[in-house]
Amino acid sequence: MSESFRELLETFENPHPNRDYQIDTVCPEFTSVCPMTGQPDFAHFEFEYIPDVSCLETKSLKLYLWSYRNEGAFHEAVTNQILDDLVAACQPRWMKVTGRFFVRGGITPTIIVEHRAHATEEA
Repeated sequence: MSESFRELLETFENPHPNRDYQIDTVCPEFTSVCPMTGQPDFAHFEFEYIPDVSCLETKSLKLYLWSYRNEGAFHEAVTNQILDDLVAACQPRWMKVTGRFFVRGGITPTIIVEHRAHATEEA
């Protein structure tokens, strides 16, 4: 679904790689398409992460998210795909993606996915 979308994501060097700090970014205007009905789905996305070596560049994140506007995807699939793509791009120590989808048919789903980097053991 988003193999070509992933190419839109850019990163920059973390200015403080020796410190844990959290970056929070909000996208209140996410849109995709319901794969069942073809109707637009709207969502408010929140991205929280602790960077390691690199940080996500926000303009590229915006362009990446816009690329979903005409893509059919279930809420659960698109939220997990976004997490996978963001983790692949910047390899954070920790990341959480929350997709708060707008009401449709009286139901308002929220999908929360999380990634934690595996701690490496020293020999």
